[in-house]
Amino acid sequence: MDLSALFYVLAALLVLVGLAGVVLPALPGVPLMFAGMLLAAWADGFERIGVWSLVTLGVLTAVSFVVDFWATAVGAKRVGASRLALVGTIVGTFVGLFFGLPGLFAGPFVGAVIGELISRRDLRPGGLGQATRVGVGTWIGIAIGVALKLALAVLMLAVFAFAWWW
Repeated sequence: MDLSALFYVLAALLVLVGLAGVVLPALPGVPLMFAGMLLAAWADGFERIGVWSLVTLGVLTAVSFVVDFWATAVGAKRVGASRLALVGTIVGTFVGLFFGLPGLFAGPFVGAVIGELISRRDLRPGGLGQATRVGVGTWIGIAIGVALKLALAVLMLAVFAFAWWW
């Protein structure tokens, strides 16, 4: 097998795993996609994918990091989340990974609720209601972040395809 063909296969695998990582929080999706696209460009000797295309893809990758943190923070802060609720979201996300797809959805919510309850130390119905609002707000922020990252991933694929074929 030609070595460049092996690089193209590896690049395609990185892009596919990256696409999955856009939705799954355990994988750095957009950076993996960028790595795959960079590998494909390198395997081609940078003949089809030039500097400006790579810079554009790199900027979109950097924007994905900003979007990820921004969306989660805005979703949580919009409903008055405490710092511990944000920490709970991160912990809940990682714990949720061990419970498959349901854990990926429930983990951030449960983590935010627990963090908010610990922060407020209020188990009365009003405190539980606020903690639930924080959990929902955080989850909505994460969902918006995933949607925006998915849009960035599709845009990256479009930029790469356009540069490759035109």
